[in-house]
Amino acid sequence: MTFFLVALNIAGFLLESAFAKPMIEAFALWPPESVSVPRASPFHLWQIGTYSLLHANLAHLFFNMFGLYMFGRDVELALGRMRLLALYAASVIAGALVQLAVLLASPPAGYPTVGASAGVFGLLVTYAVLFPRRRVVLLFPPIPMPAWLFATGYAAAELLLGVRAGTSSIAHLAHLGGMLGALICLLLWPRQPIDPRRFN
Repeated sequence: MTFFLVALNIAGFLLESAFAKPMIEAFALWPPESVSVPRASPFHLWQIGTYSLLHANLAHLFFNMFGLYMFGRDVELALGRMRLLALYAASVIAGALVQLAVLLASPPAGYPTVGASAGVFGLLVTYAVLFPRRRVVLLFPPIPMPAWLFATGYAAAELLLGVRAGTSSIAHLAHLGGMLGALICLLLWPRQPIDPRRFN
């Protein structure tokens, strides 16, 4: 399922590259009409999921897919394919709902939200819950730290940046929404012991 999600995102980006304007207008997460500047594309319900398949550029796609692959593999081994998919979808939807709430509370905006970051942040916090003491290494700078600290630090940074930046080009609070969606799933699902043999 992890590889399927990566492939789905790559396919979405390729379609976006070939048909940029119609793909963005139809499938990116646009603000509701009440908070849109004139001539912005309309909001549609399906956009709370489809926005995650589009990306701003190749670097945006690469870093999201790197995180999806890095955390998704072990989360899938621990929870199974269908729970990984459900958790990822819940994170994407929760991130969209938080982003819409931010837009409703902010000045009118005319740009859409795209990217799988909310889903990736959901996988990150799930990884930290399942494997809190595992070492994770930052890319820049390459500092190793336990997964729980890595996820907590990212959450704190996203909260600070989201509060300070408002409606910036990066949906920081939507990332926190993705984490929240994943945590709700983990709270609702009965806890199952993890078989260490799966990770050998």
